[in-house]
Amino acid sequence: MATLAEPKPLAARQAASAGRLSIMTIFGTRPEAVKMAPVVQRLRASPEFVPIVVTTGQHREMLDQVTRLFGITPDVDLDIMRPEQSLVDITTRALAGLHRVLDELRPEMVLVQGDAHTTFIGALAAYYHRIPVGHIEAGLRTYDRYQPFPEEMNRRMTSALAEVQFAPTARAKRNLVGEGIPEESIFVTGNTAIDALQAVQRLPDVPAVAGIPPLGGRRLLLATTHRRENWGEPLREIYLALRDLLDRYPDVLLVFSVHPNPAVRRVVHEILHEHPRAHLIEPPEYAAWVRLMQQAYLILTDSGGIQEEATALGRPALVLRRVTERPEGIEAGTVALVGTDRSNIVREAGRLLTDPAAYQAMAQAHNPFGDGRASERIVQALRFYFRRSDNRPEEFAG
Repeated sequence: MATLAEPKPLAARQAASAGRLSIMTIFGTRPEAVKMAPVVQRLRASPEFVPIVVTTGQHREMLDQVTRLFGITPDVDLDIMRPEQSLVDITTRALAGLHRVLDELRPEMVLVQGDAHTTFIGALAAYYHRIPVGHIEAGLRTYDRYQPFPEEMNRRMTSALAEVQFAPTARAKRNLVGEGIPEESIFVTGNTAIDALQAVQRLPDVPAVAGIPPLGGRRLLLATTHRRENWGEPLREIYLALRDLLDRYPDVLLVFSVHPNPAVRRVVHEILHEHPRAHLIEPPEYAAWVRLMQQAYLILTDSGGIQEEATALGRPALVLRRVTERPEGIEAGTVALVGTDRSNIVREAGRLLTDPAAYQAMAQAHNPFGDGRASERIVQALRFYFRRSDNRPEEFAG
């Protein structure tokens, strides 16, 4: 498989670290890994810093796909994944493991990304050790503590613990300032998701995903769901809507990336497994997923990061949630909130499948999420924070 970099052995990194400040990056899920990987690579190339990569292993198989792709060899892998683990399980095992790691390694700073449980627990463990925390993708908000659950509270609590905030957009910065976060601690960087996406787009010879037939002139609907607040009846409504779309539009082929969580798998297989134009696949390698997004006519998702990726690729996305912490995409016209109501999903997707003007208006909208230089700005901000530079990085303008 094509990769973006060759792993650098730990011993070589340690030998090269004389005079460099150690920056620990902590992540545990695939989205965190994708968005943290460009930062790790920038730190690795920097003369001022040396990264210490710690993973919790919360998303075992999907996490390993990403670290292989970006050539990142974790220095510490807590491997906390257990079948059908609860939020309490994740919290207690990750906190205990990270406490031991920080006790031993004592980095100059801990970087966490986004809003996963790993994010908050990593920040909390660092705070307990009086180690400064940098929060990548800080300031995203819905201001509904249960939407998304538990991510909204994870990111809010991380903001309270972090000493340095890397906000992806000006709106995210305004949210932080409105919460009393000192403006001088906030750096507007763009989102590292776009850095990772652009790097993957340049890869040659990405293998096709097995089990998907040629489109043969049909339009590809690409779908994925996993949010806890959608478990149960909301997921059933979503999957029934997808089946309705397949029945109503014979030129449509559905590819559904099925999250490993049993709460998702049981319902999606029950409703969509037997439809001849519904192809349920295991989560593919990230590079292959990017290729699928590029081929898609329309993306339906309850993911946060896919809203950014779809926008950058010029693919309209319908967001299967009541609220989004990324309103920039809605304002730009690249994504639309459709909720989980069956009839509403069918109506909004049908409009894009039948109205070329409405489709083009979404496909050609402006990308407000990043320019591919977020990880560069983050490393520049670290230089400024640690007084290795007198210059604040220029802000991402959006």
